[in-house]
Amino acid sequence: MFVDKVVELTETAITAERKIRAEEFYFKGHYPDNPILPGVLLCESMFQAGAVLMAAVADMPNGGVPVVTRADRVKFKKMVKPGDVLVIHVIYSEKMGPAYCFKGTVTVDGKTAAACDFMCTLVNKG
Repeated sequence: MFVDKVVELTETAITAERKIRAEEFYFKGHYPDNPILPGVLLCESMFQAGAVLMAAVADMPNGGVPVVTRADRVKFKKMVKPGDVLVIHVIYSEKMGPAYCFKGTVTVDGKTAAACDFMCTLVNKG
């Protein structure tokens, strides 16, 4: 998981945190002498926080699983290093049929590290 704890959860927003640990496996190759958190994992932290929010606000029949179906306007603005604490903020913006639309940001020390708009759809398990 890329969410250590939920700081705040409402019907329309979630704020969560994740401490980036030096021993994480992905730092061995990204990059060995200059560890940088891969941008896709910054996105994954927003997607997972959005899934927690979705579980709180959506009717999830038969144990549906939220799956990311779209990511737009992805921006990476700050490198994230071991020891940094991600503050992940995701806002539920609208529902379009079976899809839920979100806007996410990740900050470190009050500065934006990444941002994106994304959409999740519920799929049945199995």
